[in-house]
Amino acid sequence: MKIGFIGLGNMGRPMALNLVEAGHSVAGYDISNIALQGIDLVKSIDQAVVGMDCVVTMLPNGEILREVYDQIVPQGRKNALFIDCSTVDVQSANYAHDLANKADLFTIDAPVSGGVGGAEAGTLTFMAGGTDAAFSRATPLFEIMGQKAVHCGVGGAGQIAKICNNMILGISMIGVCEAFTLGDKLGLDPQKLYEVVSTSSGSCWSLNNYCPAPGIGPTSPSDNDYAPGFASELMLKDLNLSQQAAGLVDAKTPLGEMAAKLYQEFVNNGGEGSDFSAMLPWLKSMKR
Repeated sequence: MKIGFIGLGNMGRPMALNLVEAGHSVAGYDISNIALQGIDLVKSIDQAVVGMDCVVTMLPNGEILREVYDQIVPQGRKNALFIDCSTVDVQSANYAHDLANKADLFTIDAPVSGGVGGAEAGTLTFMAGGTDAAFSRATPLFEIMGQKAVHCGVGGAGQIAKICNNMILGISMIGVCEAFTLGDKLGLDPQKLYEVVSTSSGSCWSLNNYCPAPGIGPTSPSDNDYAPGFASELMLKDLNLSQQAAGLVDAKTPLGEMAAKLYQEFVNNGGEGSDFSAMLPWLKSMKR
């Protein structure tokens, strides 16, 4: 396929490279002046859209997504497939769907889970929203860039699944960090705490697969001085999206609300640029 890829940041770059390695022709566009082997970098966003079979976007927020779709949809080839892998507010995702559908484009919102490591390894999970036809056309590309794709429903459903998933992730990571903080201050060996909890009722992904305590469990960012696999400011972004969505439908999410406030405090006080699991050393540095 001829694929345009707009947004070649930490996530978009390895995703695009995986498509190239699978034999697709990829024309990439990014506002940064970057050089990537294997990707035909184009100088204008239109060059990543005109004549393409598929256009993939990976953008920072809903405002930028709207601006980009306003520009690229009129340039899209009729019946081309537009896949947006950004994590944005549901209203912006629906705006992109509506705009593309009116232009006779197949469109799907497909935010991802798995972080930079998953993007590089091609093991992402895609949460997709759109028509059955759009999902069917996108599936071969999802299989290259990831290991699982779930068709969550109509347009926007992928974004809903993503913000719900990451609200759980943010809440659970705080819980794990609090438990390790308490155990440490009470004199419990963190390795023993891991051995107990990882096989008990407190078991969860944040502990078993992404342990915030260094040297315990599978290798995680905590073992690399909390260099971000999923940055704390991105977790804050997703938690804020969950609270924005909760406000729209009058859903009570007190733990999600508290998690957003705590990550805001963390980001404002030295957490920006570190992995979201660095909540652990930050909590340990605090007093009740």
